[in-house]
Amino acid sequence: MDFTSYEAERTLDVAHTTSGEAGFFTIGDLAREFGVTLRALRFYEDKGLLAPRREGLTRLYSAAERSRLAIILKGKKLGFTLAEIKAMVALREGSAVPAGGLALTAEKCTEQLGLLEQQKVEIEEAIGELRQMVAAFATRSAA
Repeated sequence: MDFTSYEAERTLDVAHTTSGEAGFFTIGDLAREFGVTLRALRFYEDKGLLAPRREGLTRLYSAAERSRLAIILKGKKLGFTLAEIKAMVALREGSAVPAGGLALTAEKCTEQLGLLEQQKVEIEEAIGELRQMVAAFATRSAA
């Protein structure tokens, strides 16, 4: 799987400054930037996908953690399981796949692609049906 699009983001991360510390982000910063809840970020932390630095009760996320969150959310959007997302993160960071984790394979990516393409067909069909319904309502209103 190609994660080169994240390299550009990592370059930008280095220059980003928030919360008075260069290169660190608060949980609120990341929640706003990525459009996720604080609860979701805490969930990913509980599952071992994120490991922010702690200063008292404050979580501080590094640029690497921010990049990792981008991978997590991309994997979630693509329909991968948490175990598969852990493998994606490990692959991206050049580390070993976590113990008990599933190896991310081309076959698994191809399978997921097929599922998403089927969902796309079903969504396009549903959109077509809804458009016909809206047109029917418009025709009734005009009469």
